[in-house]
Amino acid sequence: MTDTGIIELQANQPEARPYRGGSGIARFRGEPQPDAFRPEDFLGSTTEVHAGGGVGLTRLPDGRQLREAIAADPIGFLGTASPSASAGENGLLTKLLSTDERLFVHSHPSDEFAREHGLGCTGKTESWFVLDVAEGSEPYVLLGFSREVAPAELADWFEQQDVAAMVSAMHRIPVAPGDTFHVPAGVPHGIGPGLTLVELQQPTDLSILLEYTGFPGLDRDSALLGMPRDRALSAIRRAAVPHAELAALRENRTALGRVQRLFPAAADPFYAAERVRPGSADAILRAGFAIIVVRAGSGEIRTARGAVAAAPGRVFLARHDAGELRIDPALDLVVCRPAEDAA
Repeated sequence: MTDTGIIELQANQPEARPYRGGSGIARFRGEPQPDAFRPEDFLGSTTEVHAGGGVGLTRLPDGRQLREAIAADPIGFLGTASPSASAGENGLLTKLLSTDERLFVHSHPSDEFAREHGLGCTGKTESWFVLDVAEGSEPYVLLGFSREVAPAELADWFEQQDVAAMVSAMHRIPVAPGDTFHVPAGVPHGIGPGLTLVELQQPTDLSILLEYTGFPGLDRDSALLGMPRDRALSAIRRAAVPHAELAALRENRTALGRVQRLFPAAADPFYAAERVRPGSADAILRAGFAIIVVRAGSGEIRTARGAVAAAPGRVFLARHDAGELRIDPALDLVVCRPAEDAA
C-alpha cells in the first residue's frame, strides 16, 4: 500500500458519557450505533477525557496511539519539534458530536481560569460546524444569556437545578446544516437534540455544568470540577450576549474559490477550519496536520505520494509531510487544523 501521508480514522467513541447520543454519528459513518451513551467521536485525538485513563486517545491502524506516533516523529506529523509536539500533543481536539437529547447547560473555563485554579494550562474555547440534522427534529442551540444574570441568581439556579429558568434566560437559535458557531470560553451554552456537529476545541475536557440532575454519572461535585460553588460559577459569563455579538460569533470569511475559512477571526489563536465545497476544478490546500471530515461527494484526496479514495462519512488525518492536498471537484469537506503556532 502506498504511503500517501493520509491515514483513515475509524470511530473512536468513549463509552458511558453522561448524555444520550451517537445516532447521527452512526448515520454519518454508515455504521451501527454502539449504544445510547456514545455521543462523541474523538478524531485524531491526543486528548483524554477529564477522568483520564487514556480514554479518548486515538489509536492508529498500525496499533500505536497517535500521541506516541507524534512524539516519535513530530516534524513528520506536525512540521515542528516544539516541546508540546515532541511530547505527542497536536494542539487540537476535533470531535463529531451527536445529540439524542438536549445537552446540559454548561460552560468552559478560560486559559487564565484553568491556570489560576490548578486545572491545567489550557481552558476550552470551541467552535461548531453543523454537519446534519435528524429528520423530524426542530434543531436549535442555546448560546449565552440574553440578559445580565446576578451572581446570586446564577447560584440559586444551580442549587435548585432550575433548568427552566436558566434556559429561558438564554438565546435559543434555530440551526440548519452548514451553520457555524464560535463559543468563547466562559459563554454558557447547550445543544438541542437531533444535531450532529463537527466540533473543534482546545485540547482539554474541562466543563463547568449549571445543569447536572438526570444525567448519569454527574453530581454536584463533578459539575463544579471539585471546586467551591462560587469559585466554579465565576468562570461563567453572566453578562448578556447582545445580538450584534451573536452575529459576530456566526461569521465566516469570504470564500476563495472552493475554499472558505470557517469561524470568525477570534477563533484563529485556537484552531482553524476550512469548508471545501464542490466545484469545477481541484482545490489545493496547504501542507500541515489536518483532520478531514468528508461531508458529501466521492473522489480522491491526492498528495505528491499518492491518493486516497474519499466518500461521505469517512474521516482522515493528513500528516504535515504529506505536503499540499489536492481535493477532487466533487468532494465536500471540512478540514480542521491546530492554530499555526499551537503545536
